Amino acid sequence: MAKNNSKKNKKKIIAFSAIGVIAIFAIILAAASGGKEKIVIVQTEKAKKRTIIQTVGAIGKIQPETIINITPEVTGEVVELPVIEGDRVKKGSLLIRIKPDAYIAAKERAQANLEVARANLNMSKANFEKVEFEFRRMEELFKKGLSSSQEYESIKALYLSNRFQVEAQSANVKQAEAMLKEAIENLSKTAIYSPIDGIISKLNVKLGERVLGSGFSQGTLLMQVADMLRMEAIVEVDENDVVLLQIGNPVKIEIDAIKDKIFNGEVYRISNSAITKGIGSQDEVVNFEVRIRLKEYDEVIKPGMSCYANIETRVKTDVVSVPLQAATVREKKTEDKEKIAENENYEIETKTKRETKKANIVVFVVEDSKAKLKKVKTGISDDKYIEIVEGLQEGEEAIIGPFRAVSKELEDGVTVKVDKEKIKVSSK
Repeated sequence: MAKNNSKKNKKKIIAFSAIGVIAIFAIILAAASGGKEKIVIVQTEKAKKRTIIQTVGAIGKIQPETIINITPEVTGEVVELPVIEGDRVKKGSLLIRIKPDAYIAAKERAQANLEVARANLNMSKANFEKVEFEFRRMEELFKKGLSSSQEYESIKALYLSNRFQVEAQSANVKQAEAMLKEAIENLSKTAIYSPIDGIISKLNVKLGERVLGSGFSQGTLLMQVADMLRMEAIVEVDENDVVLLQIGNPVKIEIDAIKDKIFNGEVYRISNSAITKGIGSQDEVVNFEVRIRLKEYDEVIKPGMSCYANIETRVKTDVVSVPLQAATVREKKTEDKEKIAENENYEIETKTKRETKKANIVVFVVEDSKAKLKKVKTGISDDKYIEIVEGLQEGEEAIIGPFRAVSKELEDGVTVKVDKEKIKVSSK
């Protein structure tokens, strides 16, 4: 038993010794590796002067700039319909005719009423002239004392009565004339003509159908006539971007259905009324409608097509710029942290801590194989480059990647190695 215990103790000593050697070796390796300098592999691109075009993107639909809804002003049966959907029409060409029989009869009735009114007026005038003559004669006799006051008052009353009768008949004539004019106008409304040159973009009625005039609610929507030569894009722009827009901004328009072609346009109307979606929810969005006039006509364009508008809001030429991925943010560091720790004033301490959360926009450049942090002031940007207003000179080698290195890993003074191969590939 003693010999067995001795053997076991020797084995334990040997095992612990081996573990100790391995631990010492690991510590030596860790110390050796800890002493190596950290090197970050990066890609770079030199700051250059470029033309930067700031844009605002928006999606929407293509529509004719002018769409006219055709509704009847009179009620009746459609007896003539010389157009079909898609027909091109000229201004003044017949679009639809409503059965006119009832309106012809109304016109004839109004004409007859006018003739009766005029005849009554003429009779009243003749009687009035006769009574007026007697009244003037009696008035002279009364002034000379050759007639009694009773005779004079009697003829005067008759004179006034006939005069009022003439006035009443004159009013009846005017009323009859107005009714005839209305009947003629209603009759003319049974035929509807195109108000513009355009295309029948929608047709909602058929021959023989009965339609309601605008006296009944809004009336039946018969059809739509659209001016297809003047098209527009109606898009919705976010509230943060709409403040950048102005009337006349140039626009590049891509229509989903028409590949490999860009259409030119310009902003001609910016709505003042917001379009709010998802009110009260986390997904609440506030947009504004913007209308863009297309400058070119293409018969391939159809109403309702989806489009993407790239609105150019500002253009700057010959400005120093770097790729967008070169600009990143770094949190501002408090210059005197000890003051924060020692400061017993809660209000001042809170303010100081709040200030430390603010961030600087920075660009890392390569100088003597080291990353140098440069605080910059930026201007406008496009989809690839951002303007550097202050803090960077033309020709400086800005670090543009990898993304993780630029956004998190790089620090001022870190040793870097430029990956030439990736730069060559990215520049092709």
